[in-house]
Amino acid sequence: MTLPAQIRPAQIRPAKIRKAVPMTMTRRRALLLGAALSVSLVAAGCGSPGSPVPAGESAAPTSAGVSDADLSKALEAGGSITVWAWEPTLKQVAADFQAKYPKVKVNLVNAGTGNDQYTALQNAIKAGSGVPDVAQVEYYALPQFALAKSMTDLTPFGAGKLEGTFTPGPWNSVHAGQAIYGLPMDSGPMALFYNKEVFDKYDLKVPATWEEYIASAEKLHKADPKAYITNDVGDAGFATSMIWQAGGKPYTVDGTTVGVNFADPGTQKFTAAWQKLIDGKLLAPVGSWSDAWYKGLGDGTIATLVIGAWMPANLESGVKAGAGKWQVAPMPQWEAGGKATAENGGSSLAIPEAAAAKDLAYAFLKYANVDEGVRTRVDAGAFPATTAQLQDSAFLDKEFPYFGGQKANQVLAESAAQVVGGWTYLPFQVYANSVFNDTVGKAYTSATPLQDGLKAWQDVSVKYGQEQGFTIK
Repeated sequence: MTLPAQIRPAQIRPAKIRKAVPMTMTRRRALLLGAALSVSLVAAGCGSPGSPVPAGESAAPTSAGVSDADLSKALEAGGSITVWAWEPTLKQVAADFQAKYPKVKVNLVNAGTGNDQYTALQNAIKAGSGVPDVAQVEYYALPQFALAKSMTDLTPFGAGKLEGTFTPGPWNSVHAGQAIYGLPMDSGPMALFYNKEVFDKYDLKVPATWEEYIASAEKLHKADPKAYITNDVGDAGFATSMIWQAGGKPYTVDGTTVGVNFADPGTQKFTAAWQKLIDGKLLAPVGSWSDAWYKGLGDGTIATLVIGAWMPANLESGVKAGAGKWQVAPMPQWEAGGKATAENGGSSLAIPEAAAAKDLAYAFLKYANVDEGVRTRVDAGAFPATTAQLQDSAFLDKEFPYFGGQKANQVLAESAAQVVGGWTYLPFQVYANSVFNDTVGKAYTSATPLQDGLKAWQDVSVKYGQEQGFTIK
């Protein structure tokens, strides 16, 4: 295979991210990150050191196998690890880990959020210095690092034994073939967050299907032209999650062979429904996480959010005026009586292949994502990816004053168990998401049909993949 030529930087719009964290990455940096990772993974596909993991095969172990006894010895011997992460609940986890293992020093570093950190990480990997021992990597970005062999396969550490520890969505998201490139840290099973006060005022029924959701959108906006069922000006993460729930599988990945097809039935199911909301001007023309968005959630002019289970903490801290007004319901279904959901957001903790202290790093991963650290993070507002926490009575019976005393975790945990299987992301999803609004975004601001916008996104993604040396089928 011939390596691709140097790709010229293109102008890329910053991708939106979730959890109300601002994105500062420039369009140029997004492309450079994608190109750097893609060049390395395609080079690997030619047989260079660090070859990609074809579907159905396992990466070569980085060691002959690491036992629990080996981890205990490493913790007793002590040392230091550097963790790159922006998730705030890890600060207490790191402190507790050090208290339990006083010979280990954890250097927790915020190297940026999302793509900012990924760019810094790729630069460190390329330079061969300054690589952390642990890195937070969102599920959609992990395949890009995994295929490039920038992350350590955790199966030699016994990670495969943890299959029942995590819910299916996050667990599937850390796999590439039989290899495991991270441990799930949290999850974002989707649900309907709705303003009950607004629904009661306009006699709206909580929608069980997307057909009912559209009907509620029409009724609400007719009663109050300033009020909208929700907002949307184009968001790659939201759109792909909706397609996921509808049973769509637009992406296929087999090593460096990639397929992109937004004409599949699941995608068309989503676009047909959402086009009605766009054509009827029933979506608030407000970007998520903007000041206008928070204002709309507080004053009732944005009546619902279909979003990940990590949203409660954001509402409590960012929409204080909504306290006691909002509640949580199951995600609307495509067919009456259906029980299908999708993930929206979430991250893993992974160990870079160039990490200096892998045994200590894996011990930290287990502590943070499997053992005591999970409870610490959940108590601080994180939504777990672990089945034990999702089945814990204290978690399920927690009453949320913000939601009028509702036991909202029961709805969210049920959603986690209903995530549709089989979804995969592109090994250059970081780049693909960054150009979503240059293509699909036009459907929200012009007469471009949403399906045509997705076809344009497909074409741009295919072109980029070909330029990076992928085989497109």
